[in-house]
Amino acid sequence: MRALVKTSPAPGLELADVPDPTPGPNDVVVRVLRTGICGTDLHIASWDEWAARTVPTPLVVGHEFAGEVVATGSAVTRAAVGDFVSGEGHLVCGKCRNCLAGRRHLCANTKGLGVHHNGAFAEFAVLPEQNVWVHRSEIDPDVAAIFDPFGNAVHTALSFPVVGEDVLITGAGPIGLMAASVAKHAGARHVVITDVSEHRLELARRIGVDLAVDVSTTRLADAQQQLDMSEGFDVAMEVSGQPDALRETVANMAHGGRIAMLGLPAAEFPVDWSAVVLKMLTVKGIYGREMFETWYSMSVLLESGLDLSPVITHRFPYTEHAEAFETARSGRCGKIILDWTAKGSA
Repeated sequence: MRALVKTSPAPGLELADVPDPTPGPNDVVVRVLRTGICGTDLHIASWDEWAARTVPTPLVVGHEFAGEVVATGSAVTRAAVGDFVSGEGHLVCGKCRNCLAGRRHLCANTKGLGVHHNGAFAEFAVLPEQNVWVHRSEIDPDVAAIFDPFGNAVHTALSFPVVGEDVLITGAGPIGLMAASVAKHAGARHVVITDVSEHRLELARRIGVDLAVDVSTTRLADAQQQLDMSEGFDVAMEVSGQPDALRETVANMAHGGRIAMLGLPAAEFPVDWSAVVLKMLTVKGIYGREMFETWYSMSVLLESGLDLSPVITHRFPYTEHAEAFETARSGRCGKIILDWTAKGSA
Protein backbone atom coordinates (compact mmCIF):
# COMPACT_ATOMS: atom_id res chain seq x y z
CA MET A 1 0.00 0.00 0.00
CA ARG A 2 0.95 3.65 -0.32
CA ALA A 3 1.66 5.48 2.93
CA LEU A 4 3.16 8.73 4.17
CA VAL A 5 6.24 7.65 6.12
CA LYS A 6 8.82 9.24 8.38
CA THR A 7 11.62 7.16 6.89
CA SER A 8 14.54 8.52 8.92
CA PRO A 9 15.23 10.82 11.90
CA ALA A 10 15.35 13.98 9.78
CA PRO A 11 12.94 16.58 8.38
CA GLY A 12 10.50 15.48 5.71
CA LEU A 13 7.96 12.79 4.90
CA GLU A 14 8.05 10.30 2.04
CA LEU A 15 5.18 8.73 0.11
CA ALA A 16 6.33 5.14 -0.03
CA ASP A 17 5.17 1.56 -0.60
CA VAL A 18 4.87 -0.39 2.65
CA PRO A 19 3.35 -3.80 3.49
CA ASP A 20 -0.40 -3.97 3.92
CA PRO A 21 -1.34 -4.27 7.62
CA THR A 22 -2.75 -7.48 9.05
CA PRO A 23 -5.03 -7.56 12.10
CA GLY A 24 -4.32 -9.28 15.39
CA PRO A 25 -7.20 -11.07 17.14
CA ASN A 26 -8.61 -7.82 18.61
CA ASP A 27 -7.83 -5.53 15.67
CA VAL A 28 -9.63 -4.14 12.65
CA VAL A 29 -8.21 -3.08 9.30
CA VAL A 30 -9.69 0.09 7.82
CA ARG A 31 -9.51 1.24 4.21
CA VAL A 32 -8.71 4.89 4.77
CA LEU A 33 -10.87 7.36 2.84
CA ARG A 34 -9.99 10.69 4.44
CA THR A 35 -7.36 11.98 6.88
CA GLY A 36 -6.90 15.29 8.67
CA ILE A 37 -3.57 17.05 9.15
CA CYS A 38 -2.82 17.87 12.80
CA GLY A 39 -0.27 20.12 14.45
CA THR A 40 1.40 16.95 15.75
CA ASP A 41 1.94 15.85 12.15
CA LEU A 42 3.64 19.18 11.41
CA HIS A 43 6.00 18.66 14.36
CA ILE A 44 6.87 15.18 13.09
CA ALA A 45 7.40 16.37 9.52
CA SER A 46 9.71 19.21 10.59
CA TRP A 47 11.46 16.88 13.08
CA ASP A 48 11.64 19.35 15.94
CA GLU A 49 13.07 18.59 19.37
CA TRP A 50 9.85 16.98 20.60
CA ALA A 51 9.60 14.70 17.56
CA ALA A 52 13.27 13.71 17.77
CA ARG A 53 12.89 12.45 21.35
CA THR A 54 9.42 10.93 20.89
CA VAL A 55 8.91 9.37 17.45
CA PRO A 56 10.56 6.11 16.31
CA THR A 57 11.54 5.70 12.68
CA PRO A 58 10.55 4.40 10.22
CA LEU A 59 6.90 5.17 11.02
CA VAL A 60 3.66 5.65 9.12
CA VAL A 61 2.34 8.95 10.52
CA GLY A 62 -1.18 10.36 10.93
CA HIS A 63 -3.93 9.80 13.49
CA GLU A 64 -7.01 11.68 12.24
CA PHE A 65 -8.95 9.50 9.81
CA ALA A 66 -12.17 7.90 8.66
CA GLY A 67 -12.74 4.88 6.47
CA GLU A 68 -14.38 1.52 5.90
CA VAL A 69 -13.65 -1.67 7.83
CA VAL A 70 -12.30 -4.29 5.41
CA ALA A 71 -11.01 -6.99 7.78
CA THR A 72 -11.40 -7.98 11.44
CA GLY A 73 -9.50 -10.15 13.89
CA SER A 74 -10.94 -13.39 15.22
CA ALA A 75 -11.98 -11.87 18.58
CA VAL A 76 -13.66 -8.73 17.19
CA THR A 77 -17.38 -8.54 18.00
CA ARG A 78 -18.55 -4.92 17.70
CA ALA A 79 -17.14 -3.82 14.33
CA ALA A 80 -17.97 -5.53 11.06
CA VAL A 81 -16.69 -5.45 7.52
CA GLY A 82 -18.41 -2.58 5.73
CA ASP A 83 -18.81 -0.34 8.80
CA PHE A 84 -17.87 3.31 8.30
CA VAL A 85 -15.65 4.33 11.21
CA SER A 86 -13.42 6.97 12.74
CA GLY A 87 -10.46 6.13 14.95
CA GLU A 88 -9.51 7.15 18.49
CA GLY A 89 -5.81 7.99 18.30
CA HIS A 90 -4.91 7.29 21.94
CA LEU A 91 -3.89 3.66 22.52
CA VAL A 92 -4.32 2.79 26.20
CA CYS A 93 -2.84 -0.08 28.19
CA GLY A 94 -6.07 -1.53 29.59
CA LYS A 95 -4.23 -2.61 32.77
CA CYS A 96 -3.56 0.47 34.88
CA ARG A 97 -5.82 1.69 37.69
CA ASN A 98 -7.66 4.22 35.52
CA CYS A 99 -8.17 1.84 32.60
CA LEU A 100 -9.58 -0.83 34.92
CA ALA A 101 -11.93 1.77 36.42
CA GLY A 102 -13.22 2.77 32.98
CA ARG A 103 -11.33 6.07 32.91
CA ARG A 104 -9.30 5.22 29.83
CA HIS A 105 -8.61 8.86 28.95
CA LEU A 106 -6.53 9.01 32.16
CA CYS A 107 -4.31 6.04 31.26
CA ALA A 108 -0.77 6.80 32.38
CA ASN A 109 0.67 4.57 29.64
CA THR A 110 -1.07 6.11 26.64
CA LYS A 111 0.63 5.73 23.26
CA GLY A 112 -0.24 7.61 20.08
CA LEU A 113 -1.37 6.22 16.75
CA GLY A 114 0.93 7.76 14.16
CA VAL A 115 3.28 8.91 16.93
CA HIS A 116 4.47 5.72 18.65
CA HIS A 117 2.75 3.17 16.40
CA ASN A 118 2.08 3.11 12.65
CA GLY A 119 -0.76 5.47 11.85
CA ALA A 120 -3.39 6.32 9.29
CA PHE A 121 -1.74 8.39 6.54
CA ALA A 122 -2.00 5.31 4.36
CA GLU A 123 -4.39 3.40 2.14
CA PHE A 124 -5.04 1.00 5.03
CA ALA A 125 -4.69 1.31 8.81
CA VAL A 126 -4.89 -1.25 11.62
CA LEU A 127 -5.96 -0.46 15.18
CA PRO A 128 -7.61 -2.15 18.17
CA GLU A 129 -11.36 -2.65 17.99
CA GLN A 130 -11.72 -0.65 21.21
CA ASN A 131 -10.32 2.38 19.34
CA VAL A 132 -12.92 2.26 16.57
CA TRP A 133 -16.03 4.44 16.58
CA VAL A 134 -18.70 3.07 14.25
CA HIS A 135 -20.88 5.78 12.72
CA ARG A 136 -24.52 4.69 12.94
CA SER A 137 -25.87 7.85 11.30
CA GLU A 138 -24.98 9.35 7.94
CA ILE A 139 -21.98 11.66 8.16
CA ASP A 140 -19.76 13.60 5.77
CA PRO A 141 -16.47 11.64 5.40
CA ASP A 142 -14.50 14.88 5.76
CA VAL A 143 -16.15 15.57 9.12
CA ALA A 144 -15.71 11.97 10.23
CA ALA A 145 -11.99 12.29 9.50
CA ILE A 146 -11.61 15.05 12.10
CA PHE A 147 -13.46 13.34 14.95
CA ASP A 148 -10.18 13.09 16.87
CA PRO A 149 -9.58 16.89 17.07
CA PHE A 150 -13.32 17.52 17.23
CA GLY A 151 -13.24 15.36 20.34
CA ASN A 152 -10.56 17.59 21.86
CA ALA A 153 -12.84 20.57 21.24
CA VAL A 154 -15.92 18.85 22.69
CA HIS A 155 -14.04 17.57 25.75
CA THR A 156 -12.78 21.10 26.37
CA ALA A 157 -16.02 22.94 25.59
CA LEU A 158 -18.24 20.67 27.71
CA SER A 159 -15.91 20.30 30.70
CA PHE A 160 -17.97 22.98 32.44
CA PRO A 161 -21.60 24.07 31.92
CA VAL A 162 -21.82 26.86 29.34
CA VAL A 163 -25.58 27.49 29.10
CA GLY A 164 -26.14 31.22 29.55
CA GLU A 165 -22.47 31.80 30.37
CA ASP A 166 -19.93 34.24 28.96
CA VAL A 167 -17.21 32.13 27.33
CA LEU A 168 -13.66 33.04 26.34
CA ILE A 169 -11.64 30.91 23.90
CA THR A 170 -7.97 31.77 23.42
CA GLY A 171 -6.67 30.50 20.09
CA ALA A 172 -8.66 30.43 16.83
CA GLY A 173 -6.99 27.40 15.29
CA PRO A 174 -9.21 24.50 14.16
CA ILE A 175 -9.80 23.18 17.69
CA GLY A 176 -10.59 26.65 19.02
CA LEU A 177 -13.02 27.20 16.15
CA MET A 178 -14.75 23.89 16.84
CA ALA A 179 -14.89 24.63 20.57
CA ALA A 180 -16.52 27.98 19.78
CA SER A 181 -19.11 26.24 17.58
CA VAL A 182 -19.88 23.77 20.35
CA ALA A 183 -20.20 26.51 23.00
CA LYS A 184 -22.62 28.50 20.84
CA HIS A 185 -24.60 25.37 19.99
CA ALA A 186 -24.74 24.41 23.67
CA GLY A 187 -26.29 27.73 24.69
CA ALA A 188 -23.52 30.11 25.77
CA ARG A 189 -24.60 33.74 26.02
CA HIS A 190 -21.43 35.35 24.63
CA VAL A 191 -18.56 33.54 22.93
CA VAL A 192 -15.37 35.57 22.52
CA ILE A 193 -12.37 34.12 20.67
CA THR A 194 -8.87 35.58 20.48
CA ASP A 195 -5.91 35.22 18.14
CA VAL A 196 -3.34 37.34 16.33
CA SER A 197 -4.20 35.99 12.85
CA GLU A 198 -6.84 38.04 11.06
CA HIS A 199 -7.45 35.11 8.70
CA ARG A 200 -8.38 32.81 11.57
CA LEU A 201 -10.41 35.50 13.31
CA GLU A 202 -12.42 35.93 10.10
CA LEU A 203 -13.11 32.18 10.10
CA ALA A 204 -14.36 32.57 13.67
CA ARG A 205 -16.72 35.35 12.61
CA ARG A 206 -18.12 33.09 9.89
CA ILE A 207 -19.00 30.39 12.41
CA GLY A 208 -20.91 32.93 14.50
CA VAL A 209 -18.85 33.96 17.52
CA ASP A 210 -20.04 37.12 19.23
CA LEU A 211 -16.61 38.75 19.11
CA ALA A 212 -13.31 37.81 17.46
CA VAL A 213 -10.47 39.77 19.09
CA ASP A 214 -7.00 40.46 17.74
CA VAL A 215 -5.11 40.57 21.03
CA SER A 216 -2.11 42.21 19.38
CA THR A 217 -4.20 45.38 19.07
CA THR A 218 -7.14 45.01 21.50
CA ARG A 219 -7.26 44.28 25.23
CA LEU A 220 -9.65 41.65 26.55
CA ALA A 221 -10.91 44.22 29.06
CA ASP A 222 -12.00 46.39 26.13
CA ALA A 223 -13.68 43.39 24.51
CA GLN A 224 -15.71 42.89 27.69
CA GLN A 225 -16.89 46.49 27.51
CA GLN A 226 -18.01 45.99 23.90
CA LEU A 227 -20.33 43.21 25.09
CA ASP A 228 -21.44 45.16 28.17
CA MET A 229 -19.90 42.55 30.48
CA SER A 230 -19.21 43.73 34.00
CA GLU A 231 -17.73 40.85 35.99
CA GLY A 232 -15.50 38.85 33.64
CA PHE A 233 -15.80 35.54 31.81
CA ASP A 234 -17.55 32.62 33.47
CA VAL A 235 -15.84 29.88 31.44
CA ALA A 236 -12.59 29.97 29.49
CA MET A 237 -10.96 27.50 27.11
CA GLU A 238 -7.23 27.94 26.61
CA VAL A 239 -6.28 26.16 23.38
CA SER A 240 -3.30 28.20 22.18
CA GLY A 241 -0.54 27.07 24.55
CA GLN A 242 0.69 30.66 24.74
CA PRO A 243 1.78 32.01 28.15
CA ASP A 244 0.26 35.45 27.58
CA ALA A 245 -3.06 33.85 26.70
CA LEU A 246 -3.35 32.05 30.03
CA ARG A 247 -2.20 35.09 31.99
CA GLU A 248 -4.79 37.30 30.24
CA THR A 249 -7.41 34.64 30.79
CA VAL A 250 -6.80 34.59 34.54
CA ALA A 251 -6.89 38.39 34.66
CA ASN A 252 -10.26 38.52 32.89
CA MET A 253 -12.13 35.75 34.68
CA ALA A 254 -15.14 36.32 36.90
CA HIS A 255 -14.86 35.22 40.52
CA GLY A 256 -15.60 31.51 40.65
CA GLY A 257 -14.76 31.16 36.95
CA ARG A 258 -13.62 27.91 35.39
CA ILE A 259 -10.76 27.40 32.93
CA ALA A 260 -10.36 24.32 30.71
CA MET A 261 -6.75 24.19 29.51
CA LEU A 262 -6.04 22.15 26.37
CA GLY A 263 -3.19 24.22 24.88
CA LEU A 264 0.18 22.62 25.54
CA PRO A 265 2.88 25.19 26.43
CA ALA A 266 6.36 24.66 25.00
CA ALA A 267 8.04 25.62 28.29
CA GLU A 268 7.32 26.58 31.89
CA PHE A 269 6.04 30.10 32.53
CA PRO A 270 4.79 32.18 35.48
CA VAL A 271 1.10 32.70 36.26
CA ASP A 272 -0.49 34.98 38.86
CA TRP A 273 -1.55 32.17 41.16
CA SER A 274 -2.67 34.66 43.79
CA ALA A 275 -5.40 35.74 41.36
CA VAL A 276 -6.38 32.09 40.87
CA VAL A 277 -6.73 31.74 44.66
CA LEU A 278 -8.41 35.07 45.38
CA LYS A 279 -10.90 34.64 42.52
CA MET A 280 -11.43 31.00 43.51
CA LEU A 281 -10.87 29.85 39.94
CA THR A 282 -10.92 26.25 38.79
CA VAL A 283 -8.25 25.20 36.26
CA LYS A 284 -8.72 21.81 34.59
CA GLY A 285 -6.18 20.18 32.29
CA ILE A 286 -7.59 18.51 29.16
CA TYR A 287 -5.80 15.83 27.16
CA GLY A 288 -7.54 14.07 24.30
CA ARG A 289 -11.07 12.75 24.62
CA GLU A 290 -13.03 10.85 27.24
CA MET A 291 -13.37 7.36 25.79
CA PHE A 292 -16.04 7.09 24.69
CA GLU A 293 -18.40 9.55 26.35
CA THR A 294 -16.94 12.42 24.31
CA TRP A 295 -17.44 10.43 21.10
CA TYR A 296 -21.09 9.90 21.95
CA SER A 297 -21.46 13.64 22.56
CA MET A 298 -19.81 14.42 19.21
CA SER A 299 -22.26 12.25 17.31
CA VAL A 300 -25.25 13.70 19.15
CA LEU A 301 -24.08 17.28 18.53
CA LEU A 302 -23.86 16.62 14.79
CA GLU A 303 -27.23 14.87 14.76
CA SER A 304 -28.75 17.92 16.50
CA GLY A 305 -27.52 20.28 13.79
CA LEU A 306 -23.99 21.39 14.71
CA ASP A 307 -22.25 22.32 11.44
CA LEU A 308 -18.47 21.80 11.29
CA SER A 309 -18.12 22.37 7.54
CA PRO A 310 -16.87 25.99 7.86
CA VAL A 311 -13.87 24.73 9.86
CA ILE A 312 -12.68 22.62 6.89
CA THR A 313 -11.07 25.01 4.43
CA HIS A 314 -8.81 22.90 2.18
CA ARG A 315 -8.89 19.45 0.57
CA PHE A 316 -6.02 17.75 -1.28
CA PRO A 317 -5.44 14.36 -2.92
CA TYR A 318 -2.97 12.40 -0.78
CA THR A 319 -0.37 12.61 -3.55
CA GLU A 320 -0.29 16.39 -3.01
CA HIS A 321 0.66 16.01 0.65
CA ALA A 322 3.62 18.42 0.38
CA GLU A 323 1.35 21.28 -0.70
CA ALA A 324 -1.18 20.30 1.97
CA PHE A 325 1.46 20.39 4.73
CA GLU A 326 2.79 23.72 3.47
CA THR A 327 -0.72 25.17 3.57
CA ALA A 328 -1.13 23.92 7.13
CA ARG A 329 2.17 25.53 8.17
CA SER A 330 1.10 28.87 6.68
CA GLY A 331 -1.65 29.26 9.27
CA ARG A 332 -3.98 30.71 6.62
CA CYS A 333 -6.37 27.83 6.87
CA GLY A 334 -8.74 25.91 9.04
CA LYS A 335 -8.74 22.13 8.94
CA ILE A 336 -7.03 20.43 5.99
CA ILE A 337 -8.23 17.09 4.59
CA LEU A 338 -6.24 14.54 2.56
CA ASP A 339 -8.39 12.41 0.24
CA TRP A 340 -7.02 8.85 -0.05
CA THR A 341 -9.46 7.95 -2.85
CA ALA A 342 -8.00 10.56 -5.23
CA LYS A 343 -4.43 10.59 -6.55
CA GLY A 344 -4.40 14.04 -8.19
CA SER A 345 -1.66 14.91 -10.64
CA ALA A 346 1.31 13.35 -8.82
